[in-house]
Amino acid sequence: MKKIYHLGSCSTCIRILKELEPLDGVILQEIKSEPITPAQLDEMAQLSGSYESLFSKRAMLFRQRGLHEQELSEDEYKNLILEHYTFLKRPVAIIDGQIFVGNSKKVVEAAKEALHS
Repeated sequence: MKKIYHLGSCSTCIRILKELEPLDGVILQEIKSEPITPAQLDEMAQLSGSYESLFSKRAMLFRQRGLHEQELSEDEYKNLILEHYTFLKRPVAIIDGQIFVGNSKKVVEAAKEALHS
């Protein structure tokens, strides 16, 4: 399976999707219009090792809600991601059982290599 979870209004996601082209056979899921399901999030967490690794601490709501001052549990990370799409570190690419989370140059290069190998 080749799937990329992204946010259509995120300029970084748009740039990365262009960089990963061609996207033949890749399912794109826009997480604002088609929210991730608990099962999808569980699969991501299983592949990445934790819900925290999928959580964006850069999200504006993270500071607005004072979450940066709290010690969050795995369940809290999971529930926050399911509650609001902005808490998912983006983009998330699942390519043949491998997961690539976020937008660092290293992650994007690895995703590109996996996608086109």
